[in-house]
Amino acid sequence: MKRLHLHVSVPDLDQSIAFYSTLFGVGPTVTKADYAKWLIDDPRVNFAISQRDRAAGLEHVGVQVDSPAELAELAGRLKAAGAETFDQEATTCCYAKSDKSWVSDPAGLRWETFYTFGEAVTYGEDLAEAPAPAPATACCG
Repeated sequence: MKRLHLHVSVPDLDQSIAFYSTLFGVGPTVTKADYAKWLIDDPRVNFAISQRDRAAGLEHVGVQVDSPAELAELAGRLKAAGAETFDQEATTCCYAKSDKSWVSDPAGLRWETFYTFGEAVTYGEDLAEAPAPAPATACCG
């Protein structure tokens, strides 16, 4: 089963952890000095926040999958629709090891599809730059 992923950059991690813990009714699953993540089943979401010298607001969105086969299926759909993807294998990001496929939607919003297969002791430097969005005349129906 897939899980929606949202990553938000925040100016104050402690205040944001308190706010989102109240909103979700539970504390984060993962807490680091610059990062926190909630894996929630209702709604089924992987919600992450970080304080990493980026503008506050939505950092990126994505879909977390349960297997390499699901990742290949989603990345294949994007490629079949004409989207340019940026694929990564065995990368470290957000204190996790994952395989990923990045893409930008027509409005420029970065999306990642990813399969996580382990934890990491560092945040990683891996927030890849997704390809530029398709020109306004392109159709990805």
